[in-house]
Amino acid sequence: MEFLLHIPWWLWILIVLVLIAIRDVFLQRKHTITHNYPIIGHLRYLLEKIGPELRQYLVANNREELPFNRIERSWIYASAKKENNYEGFGTERDIYAHHHIFVNNAMIPFSIDANHPNSIDKTFLPCAKIMGEFNKRKKPYRPASVINVSAMSFGSLSAKAIESLNKGVKMAGAYHNTGEGGLSPYHTYGADIMFQFGTGYFGVRSKDGSFSMKKLKELVDDHSFIRAIELKLSQGAKPGKGGVLPGAKISKQIAKIRGVELSKDVISPPNHSAFTNVEGMVNFIEAIAEETGLPVGIKAAIGNLEQWETLAEIMLETGKGPDFITIDGGEGGTGAAPPSFADHVSLPWVYGFSDLYKVFLNKALTERIVFIGSGKLGFPAKAAMAFAMGADCINVAREAMMSIGCIQAQICHTNRCPSGVATQSKWLQNGIDPKLKSFRLAQYFKTFKKELVEITHAAGYEHPCQFKMSDIEMNVDDHNLAKALNKTYAYEKTPVPFFGMQNLKDCVYLGGKN
Repeated sequence: MEFLLHIPWWLWILIVLVLIAIRDVFLQRKHTITHNYPIIGHLRYLLEKIGPELRQYLVANNREELPFNRIERSWIYASAKKENNYEGFGTERDIYAHHHIFVNNAMIPFSIDANHPNSIDKTFLPCAKIMGEFNKRKKPYRPASVINVSAMSFGSLSAKAIESLNKGVKMAGAYHNTGEGGLSPYHTYGADIMFQFGTGYFGVRSKDGSFSMKKLKELVDDHSFIRAIELKLSQGAKPGKGGVLPGAKISKQIAKIRGVELSKDVISPPNHSAFTNVEGMVNFIEAIAEETGLPVGIKAAIGNLEQWETLAEIMLETGKGPDFITIDGGEGGTGAAPPSFADHVSLPWVYGFSDLYKVFLNKALTERIVFIGSGKLGFPAKAAMAFAMGADCINVAREAMMSIGCIQAQICHTNRCPSGVATQSKWLQNGIDPKLKSFRLAQYFKTFKKELVEITHAAGYEHPCQFKMSDIEMNVDDHNLAKALNKTYAYEKTPVPFFGMQNLKDCVYLGGKN
């Protein structure tokens, strides 16, 4: 064996390459490229594997990446870190591009006096509507922030990511949607919670997998910070297809919280077992509201409107129905999905929201509902557009992930997230410091609200709920063909009752959040 020590290093490399070549040509039939081009064929697979990173950092310009380009990501990162998020020498965006947004500023902006609630703190921006007010729920809820964390489950995201989000949301005075994975210990750091469940009924399921009203009531009674309940009908990534959590991501803790088996893929059914039609869904919503006293809403991606028309008819006839509706964009989000679904099933947010809003507008029902927008709206100008179209709150998912370290690696579904945000790997999670990351989430929210308030004032208004459709223009072709939102989507939003920021401040700080 001693002679092996005297073999030069280059000969060892040659031996290894020869063995790889023998394997490629004679011992494997899976890959044609490596069979026909032994050794060098492996470079093709290596370049394919690191291609997204090469394009992201070396090839793509600042405007062309999807789902979020470098300009958008840089703004979130700088805002979260309290760094300079300004840009000099003019915009890099193509302001003549299709769907570019223009906010029509007023000649004289809204004026703030010394006694105005935003004279010192421009991050004070509560929702102008109250969830559950019209239906006289026992515990109505006014969100203290117009931007909140969207539905992302513990399981899809790591424990430290959920903890960071929850602590940051508390600092920002917002609410935290649990996603359909159940309420975990990492959701309990003091933030308001919107508890969501879907077709799997995780956290509120019986042994046979059906919905348990008893468990939901116990959950709400034991956790006073649960302020609203969201029934998930579908999500933008894959409406009509149940969610999937790979077995590799299911730890003992996740299995216990969800009430599922350890290390086995969890596939939610596409349909709810608790109801089979729209009337049954309304009755289900009312039963939950009666048992818990909380506002109850629904979340869905939008496509065919026939059943939504039925819902509006039932609400008009009975005075019953959801207290809020979360509209998800068909462009997808944190959930993994087959490309055929992510690319083609359900409408993008602007189309889906405008179609749905008109359904309820035509029945004079919009004042009864708090509309929540969810779908790449975590930027002030896009939020202004959403409010002009009729949204009352914004939920952010991927933007919130980026504020705590997500680098858009787009491998959330593999359990190999390099930033530790979307993985159950203990090693990868160790890179997350919840104390630091929670501050960054809170800072992103504060910056977002500050800039949204400033845009609102520039347009001549006090609160973004006052935006009208005609205040926002969107490129259709050139400026001569650009249309205001009311002409583009053919409706006028219902004015939101608003009596000044001081009135909201009194409601939030003197009379509770309702």
